[in-house]
Amino acid sequence: MQITCLLRFCRSDFTKIYSSPSHKVAGYSSPIVALRKHLDLYANVRPVKSVISDKDPSQKPVDILIVRENTECLYVKQERQLIDESTGLKVAWADRKISEYASKRCGKMAFEMALGRDKLRQSVPLEQRIWKSKPKVTIIHKSNVLSITDGLWRESVRSVKENEHKYDGVDMDEQIVDSMVYRLFREPQAFDVVVAPNLYGDIISDGAAALVGSLGVVPGANVGDNFVIGEPVHGSAPDIAGQNKANPIAAIRSAGLLLEHMGYSEQASKIYNAVDSVMRKGNILTPDLGGSSTTQQVTDAILKAL
Repeated sequence: MQITCLLRFCRSDFTKIYSSPSHKVAGYSSPIVALRKHLDLYANVRPVKSVISDKDPSQKPVDILIVRENTECLYVKQERQLIDESTGLKVAWADRKISEYASKRCGKMAFEMALGRDKLRQSVPLEQRIWKSKPKVTIIHKSNVLSITDGLWRESVRSVKENEHKYDGVDMDEQIVDSMVYRLFREPQAFDVVVAPNLYGDIISDGAAALVGSLGVVPGANVGDNFVIGEPVHGSAPDIAGQNKANPIAAIRSAGLLLEHMGYSEQASKIYNAVDSVMRKGNILTPDLGGSSTTQQVTDAILKAL
């Protein structure tokens, strides 16, 4: 609570990675989930982009932005457990919350980011772009089964484009979540901006990291109307703590993403370009990317490129 009060006087923050227990611990609450809630950081933004290495030109071209609703779905953590009197065994269930308000504002951010990405692409020669078509937003849902909750999500996000002419130049389509997972790995180049409820967005963005080599290269940001927190997608990796093996790229890119959302696009681009140049050469990489370099060596190489 003290940290939250201090952060209200700022515009941004860069958070460390937290480890939460996988089992129930009395009195424990996830720090990052609490920050998202108290600062109303309603969208988790995760760009997944490949850098084709000079040493491995066969890598699939990927340039996807995943916008994950950050405040609702099953992550409201309203879970209960009791004993079923008929069997004497435990039964557990969880509430799933989807609101029109939260769905619309997350959808609006996705459409705004689609326009922003298209504007940035105009400065890149067409032959160098991974995404060459009109900007597109793909809505992820499972409304064929969850017709009320996912039905409301789908309907609310669709209404953003349907009711605002500024998005007429943005294409919109939909994917059932299981079909999305299949297509993501078969044809990632078919997606530009993907917007999803909390749980689906969390799973899809982690899976998408496999397309670009490692969770260790995927940045993230928790974004609200008045505040942004940079946060890498990966976890805390306690199994390699203190061994100088961790990939620093996701954290460094997250710093760039934080700057980008604060309006410092030029400074953010310098960070992205420095990281990309090191990845493209492919000779200074951490073990998760098939290299043998240390965390410090990769960081030093990026600083030199910067």
